[in-house]
Amino acid sequence: MLKRIVFILPVIFFIAGCSKPDPNECQYTESSVTAPASEVQTLQAYLTANNITAIQHSSGLFYQISNPGAGATASVCSNVTVKYSGYLLSNGTKFDENLTGVTFPLGSLIIGWQKGIPLIKPGGSITLYLPPSLAYGNNAIGTIPANSYLMFVIQLDSVQ
Repeated sequence: MLKRIVFILPVIFFIAGCSKPDPNECQYTESSVTAPASEVQTLQAYLTANNITAIQHSSGLFYQISNPGAGATASVCSNVTVKYSGYLLSNGTKFDENLTGVTFPLGSLIIGWQKGIPLIKPGGSITLYLPPSLAYGNNAIGTIPANSYLMFVIQLDSVQ
């Protein structure tokens, strides 16, 4: 009997170790990144100079909720459908926009969106002011220069 158990246990562990991950299982984890104080101070100075009243999130982003929405709260494992416009704070240039609605896995987006979108619910809208470390950091992306401070106006249409 003991020989049988000694033989069967390794086989069970081998088979269990070979199982494939569930494709429906979330592959994302919540980020603990926060903006450095210098970036938060620069962003706060911009908001003050432009007479913008916004709430500071613990991550270092600032936000204004125009409409809180209702329903499910998004998590990094959610797919979110949004309409949005993105602007450079340095000169107000619009660098991206989608007003028809586009769906993304929230966990695949920049940290500022991962932190900001769950502050509203479907039907809600929010304006996010992001320091570089919660956006694209020191990477230039398309027409967005490295270390850019960004503003996004986002409408959350749905959470799946």
